[in-house]
Amino acid sequence: MRRQEDPGNCRAIQQGNVTPDLEGGIVEGLTLDNMHQQWLLLAACFWVIFMFMVASKFITLTFKDPDGYSTKHELLFLTAVPEVGKLPEDKHVAGEVKPTGEMHVQPLVYLQRLELIRNTCRDEALRNLSHTAVSKFVLDRIFVCDKHKILFCQTPKVGNTQWKKVLIVLNGAFPSIDEIPENVVHDHEKNGLPRLSSFSDAGIQRRLKTYFKFFIVRDPFERLISAFKDKFVHNPRFEPWYRHEIAPGIIRKYRRNRTETRGIQFEDFVRYLGDPNHRWLDLQFGDRIIHWVTYVELCAPCEIKYSVVGHHETLEDDAPYILREAGIDHLVSYPTIPPGITAYNRTKVEHYFLGISKRDIRRLYARFEGDFRLFGYQKPEFLLN
Repeated sequence: MRRQEDPGNCRAIQQGNVTPDLEGGIVEGLTLDNMHQQWLLLAACFWVIFMFMVASKFITLTFKDPDGYSTKHELLFLTAVPEVGKLPEDKHVAGEVKPTGEMHVQPLVYLQRLELIRNTCRDEALRNLSHTAVSKFVLDRIFVCDKHKILFCQTPKVGNTQWKKVLIVLNGAFPSIDEIPENVVHDHEKNGLPRLSSFSDAGIQRRLKTYFKFFIVRDPFERLISAFKDKFVHNPRFEPWYRHEIAPGIIRKYRRNRTETRGIQFEDFVRYLGDPNHRWLDLQFGDRIIHWVTYVELCAPCEIKYSVVGHHETLEDDAPYILREAGIDHLVSYPTIPPGITAYNRTKVEHYFLGISKRDIRRLYARFEGDFRLFGYQKPEFLLN
């Protein structure tokens, strides 16, 4: 049944006459509601503060040190790059950490040069053009600076005289490059530069494994032009045997017009160098052939793990780099290089090869192809086709 309300009670409430029990219940309900709202407000405040702290921490971790991430990865890069060009059998590798605590990063170009040499050496199709025995002839080309643990392989017609001067100063024979007489530079009994061949087998192996080793190359055909001009045309040093012994020998063997009485021409020189049977004349000429034999025959780059290979065309950059990597840049400087003197001169190359048969040029390239491929020089299509 529906409960009937007391009309008297209703009137009492409407008139404000609340009984004590009912009044206490209402007050208690209001108090609980207020406390509940306060707790909710307090909890909301704590939640906002907590979220703000989390957000602040995240922002701090992300943006506190904008260089932190890049620095970390830069260090990883600096550590990893020298490993790419590391020579496993060579304890002195260009780009390694120096005793001073400074870290020198090897520029990519020098790593690429070493990698190209290694890849070309693995090419079986080029094996006859890229490999040679580490004979006495090769060891005679390598000069030693024990004081600073440096080996330099001589490749004539690429600025070797200046590098010899650098080593002479480092060995202590003269106090500065300017004080070295020109006639002493090439007098190996007076210049204080021992050849690697002068040491015992054990001494040779130890130096090859642990010393900083380098040599310089240039475009093979341009180097041959330089050798021809220096030895058979101008001959600035008194070396009469080139004109009086070697030139006549080449002319007798390779000049097609026997009635021609001119001195040796570049065409004669090219025929001699491109002849597959050139070695019998080489044996007669002895060590004087060092000015035009291949870099492979001079320095054995597939058998000896060199630290740096410099290029004559970029010598202005390569010379300081080599001195720095060898740890001697604070002791000596490479002599000033006249502007443009080391740049490749295609016009000169075309001029010297003008009139020479394609057959003779192709035979010459066939002999020096190993040098072109090992050191990244472009095949001279403008001469061959």
